[in-house]
Amino acid sequence: MTALTEAPVAVEVDGLTLSGPSGPLVTGVALDVKAGECLGLVGESGSGKTLTVRAIAGLLPRGISRDAGRVDTADARVGMVFQDPMRSLNPTFTIRRTMREPLVQHHALSRRAADSRALELLNDVGITDARRVADSYPHQLSGGLRQRVLIAAALACDPRVLLCDEPTTALDVTTQATILDLLQRLREERELAMLFVSHDLAVISQVSDRVAVMYAGQIVEAGPTSEILRAPRHAYTAGLLRSSPSAGDPDEPLFAIGGTAPQRIGDLTGCRFASRCPWAATECTAGPVEFTRLGERQSVRCVRPADVAASLSLPAESGGWPRVTEDLDGDS
Repeated sequence: MTALTEAPVAVEVDGLTLSGPSGPLVTGVALDVKAGECLGLVGESGSGKTLTVRAIAGLLPRGISRDAGRVDTADARVGMVFQDPMRSLNPTFTIRRTMREPLVQHHALSRRAADSRALELLNDVGITDARRVADSYPHQLSGGLRQRVLIAAALACDPRVLLCDEPTTALDVTTQATILDLLQRLREERELAMLFVSHDLAVISQVSDRVAVMYAGQIVEAGPTSEILRAPRHAYTAGLLRSSPSAGDPDEPLFAIGGTAPQRIGDLTGCRFASRCPWAATECTAGPVEFTRLGERQSVRCVRPADVAASLSLPAESGGWPRVTEDLDGDS
């Protein structure tokens, strides 16, 4: 596989802003993914992850508009793997028909050639009894097999960019592991640029080279996955990590970030996490917070990243998370 430092950028997004009937939903998103690289996009439900991916694929839902920004895929084909295979596959079509359609439409293959190629693709994703699966309907297959079919369908047009929208969320842990291994193998073999959406930091740590953390429609932190998970510089990222259950102490109480995410981001002028942040000060809400480079590879949207970094050395019983102050005066 081409060294990632030398690989060409396969997809680039700059200044992406999306809106719905109630106002802005995603603002100023910028990211890029190189050939052979996996960028993890992580955040809680409603943070804008799926809308960002759908904007790249040109599949925005009705009522959602792209108001600003650039999406450049360098003329590469884009494939997408959706979250729920049962809802993504047409229940009235056999798998053979589902696989055949893009091959006939986009590659101008005959029905016979398309059926032959479909069987090859099903074999490529580890389906050993491809003919039986091809003649089956979605409800006749297990969740793992349905997800493999979706991956095969996403590869039908030989994409250079693969968008994965929480592709393992609906699967059990064992099946999830096999699908992650499959995606990793396909990425390496085909030098795919992969954008992998998840709310699960454990999954992101397994599959991604870099990670971008989204909160309330913005990317708030980005950098190499190992560095972000080891030393986060944004309070939201630190809170996500503190919220992960500990395998070492089953009796340890679960940590939760206080408060709730803002419902309307158009009215916010400063940091969108300020109302939930232990380190928030008046400067955090005084105006827009820029996405600032820290060192060579890590960037953060925060005016007090050093305070977040210092919290990592707090005693374990404190959870590394001071009591949230309500007056935003900077005291912790």
